Amino acid sequence: MDEKLTHLDEHGHVWMVDVGGKESTRRVAIARGFVRMKRSTVELISEGHAAKGDVLGAARIAGMMAAKKTSDVIPLTHPIALTHAAVDCVIKEDGVAIEARTECFGPTGVEMEAMMATAAAALTIYDMCKAVDRGMVIESIYLAFKEGGKSGVYEANQK
Repeated sequence: MDEKLTHLDEHGHVWMVDVGGKESTRRVAIARGFVRMKRSTVELISEGHAAKGDVLGAARIAGMMAAKKTSDVIPLTHPIALTHAAVDCVIKEDGVAIEARTECFGPTGVEMEAMMATAAAALTIYDMCKAVDRGMVIESIYLAFKEGGKSGVYEANQK
């Protein structure tokens, strides 16, 4: 197995990867997550009766904002000029499914930006509904798809 952790140098010290010599290509990433909650909480969101307002609208905005600030939170990520960030929240019977898509043209991928967007959207849903359902569970945040760069296309097996 020739794979290695890219954020460790030859001595095992943490470092930020030098992407200066990498080819700039179109990069796309999609991450997904789920916030499991009581049926009554799902109904509150879908009917627009949450005390703090539009839960899904706030979650989408929080996700997009978080994607743009990923390098401020995850220490070894590069600041990336995103060309696109979108967050979709879909109400399900037992919670809210989240999908975030990030895109750029550059020398490094946008997987962490998509994951950050998904996590921030999930946390925003939790924050806006915690007064009525502290038992919500944020689960299954994962990279669903990525393309661009020398590693090519990746697609997760789960849906």
